Amino acid sequence: MINPAFMKDVAAYIKESGELSQVYSETQCQALLREADLTANDLSQAARLVRSDPNLFQGFLNARARALGFSAAAVIKSDGTAIAQAAGSDPKQIAKPDPGDFAAATAKQPYCGLLGAGQVFVALRPIAGLDDSYFYAARAIDPMSGKVARDASEVSAVFTNFESHRHNIELGFAAVFVMLSLTMLISAVWMGLTFANQLVGPIRRLIRATDEVASGNLYVQVPTRRSEGDLGHLGETFNKMTMELRHQRNRLTAANALNDERRAFIEAVLSGVPASVIGVDAQDLITVSNAAADKLLCGDDPRGLVGRNIGEIFPQVAQILDQARSMNLRSHQAQATWTRRGRERLLNVRVTGDPQRGDHGAVVTLDDISELVTAQRSAAWADVARRIAHEIKNPLTPIQLSAERLKRRYGKHIVEGKDVFDQCTDTIIRQVDDIKRMVDEFSSFARMPKARPAEDDLSDCVRQSLFLMRVGRPEIAIEDDLPSEPVIADFDRRLISQALTNVLKNAGEGIDALGQREEKGRIVASLAVEDGVVRIAVSDNGKGFPSEDRRKLIEPYVTTRAEGTGLGLPIVIKIFEDHHGEVELLDGLARADGGRGAQVLMKLPLRFDVSAAAAPPVAASTPLVVSHTDRPS
Repeated sequence: MINPAFMKDVAAYIKESGELSQVYSETQCQALLREADLTANDLSQAARLVRSDPNLFQGFLNARARALGFSAAAVIKSDGTAIAQAAGSDPKQIAKPDPGDFAAATAKQPYCGLLGAGQVFVALRPIAGLDDSYFYAARAIDPMSGKVARDASEVSAVFTNFESHRHNIELGFAAVFVMLSLTMLISAVWMGLTFANQLVGPIRRLIRATDEVASGNLYVQVPTRRSEGDLGHLGETFNKMTMELRHQRNRLTAANALNDERRAFIEAVLSGVPASVIGVDAQDLITVSNAAADKLLCGDDPRGLVGRNIGEIFPQVAQILDQARSMNLRSHQAQATWTRRGRERLLNVRVTGDPQRGDHGAVVTLDDISELVTAQRSAAWADVARRIAHEIKNPLTPIQLSAERLKRRYGKHIVEGKDVFDQCTDTIIRQVDDIKRMVDEFSSFARMPKARPAEDDLSDCVRQSLFLMRVGRPEIAIEDDLPSEPVIADFDRRLISQALTNVLKNAGEGIDALGQREEKGRIVASLAVEDGVVRIAVSDNGKGFPSEDRRKLIEPYVTTRAEGTGLGLPIVIKIFEDHHGEVELLDGLARADGGRGAQVLMKLPLRFDVSAAAAPPVAASTPLVVSHTDRPS
């Protein structure tokens, strides 16, 4: 190939030759323009000779043309007509300029035209003093200089063409070189891949088989060949491994299926068990719980029990767990009190675990024995009341009769101390009446008649009880919120009326317990039906229930009044238990001093379940529910 440095010098020489020819042409043009300007100025000064002495003007033009070496010179109009022409001018070099040339000359623009093959330069300049007159000058240049410029231009074009072809040739050589290189590279890669495939073929089969195993397919087998040597032995080992994994997985699947069946059976048993069952680990975290435990301990909490600490939910159960672990007992039993939303329940807690395991996990069973304890206490108090009524009532009648006879027989004969005598006999008679009334209440509690439900209007029953209360206690404002239409339910009207009378009587006594005050006593009774259950609420603004140990009020002979017997609420509860209902002790109407009165909420179903009534009392009874909100006592 040609030396690039040499080609660079040739290109520079050709370029400089062309530039030199261009500079020569521009120099000749500028000289012609300068000399034409001088001649036009001289002609403008001799402009008056055109009119006075045209021959003298012609001679002046001829002299200037010869002196400056113009090959042609003339004075012309803008329409191209010649006014005067220098002697010896070549007519071929005098051409009619274009209107644009005249405009450029008038604007003093450096106009320099070319005639022929570029061998004659033409200049056009306006002549001041001569209207619409221009000086036209032409000068021929050396033909050799024109030839040199043309040769330089042709050589430059030839060299440029050569340069363009040289680049294409170089690209062609480069393309061929690249194609040869790629062919050799692809051949080398193909040969390398062929050798690599023969070498890593067994490894690739192992990789594919491993991917299948990773996706869970343990039935995959790797084809092996004796010629593969150690890699073939590796494939056989892999096949043995997958076979062993397949057998182990089948055994684990069978074991998991058995565990799932057992777990489903245990969950079914736990879900059907009324007792609450929870499992805890060594850190007292709950690992499993049944539906009864969730309902008892969690309520509406969406977090549930699993994963939470039993000590945070039920501290008493955590203490019982610690006791069982400290004594290293397989089974431990205790009782705890659970209160949620103001409802207090007595629970029997049984902790079962295996001390030999060492993980200190345990199963905790929570049995709600509130109903059983309530029923046992009621039965015990009924037996006590029966005995008291039997033992006390018999001597009361003779005592009362003896006191009345003494008063009638000796009252008229006693003169000294008659007032004392009358006061003592009256006291005996009055106290005997009080004792007889108390014994009658004991008898009523002990021999509570069995409920005989019948269809009746419960709303009318409540309305009648309120009427009697309004008549007996006109000083108390008694309000009601009862439905206008009848509420037909299955109930024993006499027993429900007795229970309502006791509740209204307690409300009035609670108002009286506050003594004289500016605020008027109020009792509000309401009745509503929700989901087949009648809710009867009696609220007052009296003394209210105590905030502590409110549950004890359900026990017989427990009262907060000095003159009370403590049997009113137990009788009410017994009546509603016989109707498969329940009673709640809540806070009632707000008082002016910031305290709260009492509210007794009684519930019973619209329809009496005869089958449940035939069941044992403990199973059929529904316990009292005691709830309250924290308030000043």
